[in-house]
Amino acid sequence: MRDHWRRFGRHYYARHDFEGLEKAGAERLMQSLRERAGKLKGQRLAGGTIAGADDFAYHDPVDGSTASHQGIRVELEDGSRLVYRLSGTGTEGATLRLYIERYEPDPARQAGEPAVALASLAEAAYGLADIAGHTGRQAPSVVT
Repeated sequence: MRDHWRRFGRHYYARHDFEGLEKAGAERLMQSLRERAGKLKGQRLAGGTIAGADDFAYHDPVDGSTASHQGIRVELEDGSRLVYRLSGTGTEGATLRLYIERYEPDPARQAGEPAVALASLAEAAYGLADIAGHTGRQAPSVVT
């Protein structure tokens, strides 16, 4: 694995789930991101620059169908990525899933723990979406 990382770089990844949210607050959070997505390009975030943001759609290659409003994707120029997505799989209320990914090309920084490597990006992601303001939550219920 370390040889692979040295050759191709490492993608640190985590998913932060905010479970049991009030549905209205979670929907306001997503709507706010959706409205601002087109204006985020060029803004600074976690020491990087936002390359673009969109409300992505999934196009099924088998049946040709399209599922729109699948989540808000924020991509940084360094290859880092955030995805905010509401999930209907929670037991009660709404679940906000925040996917956090950061590419690390430097072999000297590839052996770290994902939580540490992604900490600044996660904190910035919380602020960008104003998770606390919309949901009252300061931290996720589950981190995987």
